Amino acid sequence: MIRPIALSCGEPAGIGPEIVAKAWGELKDSCPFIYIGDADHLPEGAPFVRLDNIADAKQVSSHAVPVLQMNFPAPNVLGHPNPTNAPRVVEAIQRGVELVQSGSASALCTAPINKQVLIDGAGFSYPGHTEFLAALGSRDRVVMMLTSDQLRVVPATIHIPLSQVSNALTPDVLFDTIEITAKGLQSQFGIPNPRIAVTGLNPHAGEGGKMGTEELDWIAPLLAELAPGDYSVSGPHPADTMFHAAARAKYDAAIAMYHDQALIPIKTLDFDRGVNVTLGLPFIRTSPDHGTALDIAGKGVANPTSLIEALRLAQKMSQTQ
Repeated sequence: MIRPIALSCGEPAGIGPEIVAKAWGELKDSCPFIYIGDADHLPEGAPFVRLDNIADAKQVSSHAVPVLQMNFPAPNVLGHPNPTNAPRVVEAIQRGVELVQSGSASALCTAPINKQVLIDGAGFSYPGHTEFLAALGSRDRVVMMLTSDQLRVVPATIHIPLSQVSNALTPDVLFDTIEITAKGLQSQFGIPNPRIAVTGLNPHAGEGGKMGTEELDWIAPLLAELAPGDYSVSGPHPADTMFHAAARAKYDAAIAMYHDQALIPIKTLDFDRGVNVTLGLPFIRTSPDHGTALDIAGKGVANPTSLIEALRLAQKMSQTQ
């Protein structure tokens, strides 16, 4: 039996419902998913079927969007999120995790959320999806990988102010990030001996201590201790020379030290096709690499490519395991 991908609705006032309908139109039963949300939020004219049994998703996908119905308490106004609906957005994510953990779904794909609305309406206490899913998956530490055909990159620290990075980035954090990334590349991407390149924290990787000493004090010694085995590690490399084509050919994934150091290269190289993957969870999770785009919600111009790629990657990863 082909198990569908569980697709949580995300913020319904954003572009999520539109790109879900467009993704279904592209994928249909070649990559079946079940939309966890309110069918009334889908664009007018999008065919849908509310399902009681998600095992029927594959059959339904050939002619309609399969929906696991969740009734939202407040009307949905595109471009204007309502905090009253926030608890249902959170519940959709939880329901998706339950479906994957029970084996009813093969993977979880999450549509974009609006964190401020979740804070205001649901008391959401997590910086983002990644940290919330770690809690749901009972994991102390997971990593966020951004991936496309051109680059895979992992930030060692994620949703924190830049002023806090040097304190949050510790040898334990970097070691765990490398280990989780290597294991994820092996188990979920089918790369038996991954090559991992690590950036420096400071400009020019510290320039021999002239622009910061973290590289000399502990980053380079830590990497030197990681003897080649099931994976290899190089670095610390200057971040400004790590992401051109010739450099990218030398590694399977790059580990950067903070959010923008990682995300700027991939969003520059392949903005529409980037996919967010959470490694270290006991289940597969992908997401489009963009936000809710409230400014264009309801205008019919939202690009579904990243969601399509996220669903396809979720399917591919589930077949690798």
